[in-house]
Amino acid sequence: MDEETRTIDLATWPRRKHFELFRGMAYPYFNVCADVDVATLVRAVKRRKASFTAHIVYPLAKAANAIPAFRQRIRGGTVVEHRVVHPSITVLTDDELFAFCWMTYVEDGRAFVQSAAAAIERARKVSSIEDAPGRDDFLFMTAIPWVSFTSLMHPVPLSPADSVPRIAWGRYRAQGDRTVMPLCVHAHHGLMDGIHVGRFFEQVQQSIDDVEQWADGAE
Repeated sequence: MDEETRTIDLATWPRRKHFELFRGMAYPYFNVCADVDVATLVRAVKRRKASFTAHIVYPLAKAANAIPAFRQRIRGGTVVEHRVVHPSITVLTDDELFAFCWMTYVEDGRAFVQSAAAAIERARKVSSIEDAPGRDDFLFMTAIPWVSFTSLMHPVPLSPADSVPRIAWGRYRAQGDRTVMPLCVHAHHGLMDGIHVGRFFEQVQQSIDDVEQWADGAE
């Protein structure tokens, strides 16, 4: 074990029975889709003529890092908890395929957005769908900006079951005086429940509402 991870003692882990229950299932995942209000974020990004993608990834990564369940991963018969996890997003390329774009999460929102925008541009130029061997400290993220979806299913390896959370967002739309965007979380039920996803949505919304405090170019 390195200083970036800790191994959870399954013998004393309060979640052990739940973990064993869902780990034994053929499809141990659950999926939650709900709207978040992105009105403040959209206004901030448009005013700055900045990257929406770089700005939406930050509150998603910040919320996930604040909740231990989102940082936990299954490795064989053990569970580890990372100190920090990092976004790995898909980026649309010129040939209408996608590339993987790895980002390093930092708590400073402005610094993260700046580095994320640069990483997105690099990914568009050097298209790659290669994984990082031996790493599971990612949050897999993707956008479907053409559809304001109400549900979403992700492809996932089942043998062994992949425990990296999948997070997706779709096309935002006007709803009265709000601008709502569908957000989807796909997670291994052995590691988390609805309460953890509920906290994730709450923290995402809070960070979006506070966008002027961390947006790139904020005064």
